[in-house]
Amino acid sequence: MTDLGFDGRVAVVTGAGGGLGREYALLLASRGARVVVNDTGGSTTGEGTDQGPAESVAREIHDEGGEALADTNSVATPEGGQAVVRTALDAYGRVDVVVNNAGILRDAPFHDMTADLLDPVLDVHLRGAFFVTRPAWDVMRERGYGRVVNTISAAGVLGTAGKSNYGAAKTGLIGLTRVLAAEGAMHGIKVNAVAPIALTRMLTQSLTKTGATRTEATKISAERKVDPTAHAMTVERMRSFVDRLDPALVAPVVAYLVHEDCPVSGEMYTVGAGHVSRFFIGRTNGYFNRALSMEDVRDHFAEIRDETGYTVPRDPADETGQLFRTVHD
Repeated sequence: MTDLGFDGRVAVVTGAGGGLGREYALLLASRGARVVVNDTGGSTTGEGTDQGPAESVAREIHDEGGEALADTNSVATPEGGQAVVRTALDAYGRVDVVVNNAGILRDAPFHDMTADLLDPVLDVHLRGAFFVTRPAWDVMRERGYGRVVNTISAAGVLGTAGKSNYGAAKTGLIGLTRVLAAEGAMHGIKVNAVAPIALTRMLTQSLTKTGATRTEATKISAERKVDPTAHAMTVERMRSFVDRLDPALVAPVVAYLVHEDCPVSGEMYTVGAGHVSRFFIGRTNGYFNRALSMEDVRDHFAEIRDETGYTVPRDPADETGQLFRTVHD
């Protein structure tokens, strides 16, 4: 089997000034892609700008013999998204790959969530992916080829306290991924999503803000009369686990999903510490009654929820088809 390469391909990676995005950009460039390294250089909450991170990664790629351009436009506006894609088109004349990785955090419990905390997160994660992919989409359709990876999160797929804004944005990207996969199929465009688990600035901030501090954890253990040795071993194991969450171990999955050999579209993968698995949306066999009542739902709720023999519908038509067959059996 030959190595997978990206010779002749042009990739746009947003949020590529550090962490996951940097690893994506470095790997794609090392395999022959010309990369637009997009990053505003702001904080994890979206404040400030700094050209340094994007320029540093682009320089790193050049030093390794690759081709890259730094771009510091914000993905949070239509104009910014257009400008990111224009950087690629002006320099390289094409866009083959888009990796929507840019993100910020503004966590708060829902009772403290405000529009000022919601809107910027939606702007960067959800609208940002839309604003960058939309102009790239026109180029991809015209060329009959394209690859897009959106960054989702278990915080949206599974739910995490304190992240209603972030979870909503990330789950919105699941819908965007599925729809673009359906629309792109006839144009040679494949769109997938990745939920990374990696030690980045954003994860560090989340752990610091929402997780118990060492002092708090020790206090809780003492109150519950947890054996100090067992507590210390647990803390050490967690520290060892976190240390294994190298962002570089997520990059191979993203790179494969944006490679021309990738056989799937509209799918979601969770990746961390070298482990890869697929998230999917399933449908239980459920319960059917032509005269369904509230009491029927109550009395058969366990059957409705029973995951035995679940199916994975390909699209709404497939799901409706399953309903049709059930109703007409």
